[in-house]
Amino acid sequence: MSYTPDEARYRSMKYNRCGASGLKLPAVSLGLWNNFGGDSVTVNHRQMIWRAFDLGITHFDLANNYGPPPGSAESNFGRILKMDLSAYRDELIISTKAGYDMWPGPYGEWGSRKYLLASLDQSLKRMGLEYVDIFYSHRFDPDTPLEETLGAVAAAVKQGKALYAGISSYSLLNRWIEQGLLDVLEKEGIGCITFSPLAQGMLTDKYLNGIPEDSRAVKAAHYFPKEYLSEENLSRVRALNEIARRRGQSLAQMALAWCLRDPRITTVLAGASRPEQVEENVGALDNLEFTEQELAEIDRYATEAGINRWARSSEAG
Repeated sequence: MSYTPDEARYRSMKYNRCGASGLKLPAVSLGLWNNFGGDSVTVNHRQMIWRAFDLGITHFDLANNYGPPPGSAESNFGRILKMDLSAYRDELIISTKAGYDMWPGPYGEWGSRKYLLASLDQSLKRMGLEYVDIFYSHRFDPDTPLEETLGAVAAAVKQGKALYAGISSYSLLNRWIEQGLLDVLEKEGIGCITFSPLAQGMLTDKYLNGIPEDSRAVKAAHYFPKEYLSEENLSRVRALNEIARRRGQSLAQMALAWCLRDPRITTVLAGASRPEQVEENVGALDNLEFTEQELAEIDRYATEAGINRWARSSEAG
């Protein structure tokens, strides 16, 4: 099974400049958080990567702990890169992160220079790369001086193991970055990459009529507690789905478009479990305009939903 990219892959994708840098990213990127793990590459893995690249998605986002098991998403992506995309490396933006638990002992997580640089070396080895395009601390470490964490990321760039660094985490149900962070990013000329803009599937049609047995809420409850699917949260999601329906979009498409309406947002990192979902996500770009009435109605339901798994880091700073 071989792959030849679509020659028209750059004709319809929208590319946004990342802050004041020279880097442009596709408006929709592919996140490899939960659906690229396992001990081997599957046909579905390859087909999702192929479809993404054919649609102009050049940015593939990973982290050291993505899987499960941790590290396996990077290993699988590295195999796909070698099999299918090695000739197109200079057309790709590959990002990875370090911050969460990866190995035993005091140097296996958080934000120390020791951990970050060791983790990056391991990530490069798993993916078979000499460098990543974007590397950043996965979470703020309240116990490590910020200067040390940022100094480690800067050292990675100086060593030629990374080219850029980024920031992420924002959705209709998790809006903490609007409380001043976006203003700072705009002032400093820093781009913003939104992570989990579909709220781990809550902002799709998956949970509108119950909890499917194959859903993350059932199979990965440690990542997605069922408490997230409270009747209060689901009623908000159903109301947002109705607004999306009137706009001629799926709920997922509207959620991505809503993030991208803000010019300070460079790209949305959307995951997928099959190629058709990649296509649906990119379809969000067909309607990025919102009326004032739509935004006001969305604000009635798009409120903090108690699902900020990253609160310890985001609030500690």
